[in-house]
This record gives sequence, C-alpha cells and structure tokens, in this order.
Amino acid sequence: MVRTCKNCGFVNQDDYDFCAKCGTPLVEGLRPNNVYVYRPEQLRVNKKALLAAYIATIFLSWSGFVVGLISKHTSFAVFTFFGFFMPFYLVQSKHPTLRKHGLIMMMISLVGVSLSFYVMFH
Repeated sequence: MVRTCKNCGFVNQDDYDFCAKCGTPLVEGLRPNNVYVYRPEQLRVNKKALLAAYIATIFLSWSGFVVGLISKHTSFAVFTFFGFFMPFYLVQSKHPTLRKHGLIMMMISLVGVSLSFYVMFH
C-alpha cells in the first residue's frame, strides 16, 4: 500500500511518515520535529584550528626550501607537495572565511614549493 500526500498528491512509500516531496505528515496527529538549519555564514571559525592549519601548511610547504639550503643535492623538495593538502581542503569549504584562508594558504604553499624546487635543481 502506498501513502498519497493530501497536500501535493505525491505518492510515497508505505513506510514513510512524511511526504518525501513537501514534508507534510502522512499520518494523522503526527507532528514534525524541529529542524534547525545553519547557514555557513553563521558558523564561527575556530581560530586555534586555523592557526594550526597555517603552521602545518608553512612547515610542510617550506620545509624543502629550508632543508635544500642547509644540505645541497637533496631531493627533499618532493615532499613539500604535502603542503597543498590543507589549502585544497579549505578551498572546497562553503564557509567564505575558510575559503579565503584556503586561498591564502594556497599562495603560501605555491611560493614554498616553487622555492624548494628551485633550490633542488640549482
């Protein structure tokens, strides 16, 4: 047996208590639970976690440059690509502040990796 919504006429499965299309209760007397919707702009950014992300990005993306300056003829610059992980993750965020910081970290990583490869090949 199927349940037809009285509000929109959508045919729902028998085990549905609410209409899959409009959310109207399909069972008499059933009330929907309160649902809170948070928009990404309303969420607060954890500043300590953001600082840790900057430190990790700088450490990973600039480590090849520092090691390359200390010891010549090293191929450590290849590992500096790990510095791109955090920025790529943050750029995909729906939160505008995190996306902005992800782009800043991306530029920091790009400069660090470029310098690391410059030191490695010269």
